[in-house]
Amino acid sequence: MSATGTTAQRLRLRASAALPALAAAAASALALGGLSVWTAAGAAGSAPELRITAARLLLPSEGNESTAAVFRIRNTGGAADRLVSVSSPTMGEAMLSRDAPVGERAARMSMVESATVPADGTLTMTPYGLDVMVDIREPLRLGQRVEFSLRFEDGGTLKTEALVVRPTDWNAP
Repeated sequence: MSATGTTAQRLRLRASAALPALAAAAASALALGGLSVWTAAGAAGSAPELRITAARLLLPSEGNESTAAVFRIRNTGGAADRLVSVSSPTMGEAMLSRDAPVGERAARMSMVESATVPADGTLTMTPYGLDVMVDIREPLRLGQRVEFSLRFEDGGTLKTEALVVRPTDWNAP
């Protein structure tokens, strides 16, 4: 075997051994570049900035001991957050729930653990999807305001007052 043949084989072996390290370095540089752009755009580490823009409590029909509350929650921050619980000092138990269709003109309510408020987005609850089921301790009247506390995974607790409205007026401004 010639000396050049041996040298060429050694160079090939070194190059093939270095390829995984070069690939890892290239991937790291690409990820670092992406994070730099993300940071420069102001999105990195931007905490959720939550605001409740609408809160409604549906007037229940006579004889019902529970009703639904719906909230519109705006997040102007760069990170999503999760609504994890809702409570009210004047109402009974409050539970996040979601109605899911089970057939024509029928739905089944199921409890949910949390609801995502997207980064730079809005979570809009409706009586026909995600809402908060609350037990009523005392009769409600139209126009009454009921205090609620909404607890978020990262954003802490926000307090608001829900306006008691007819079920058909849940989305009124």
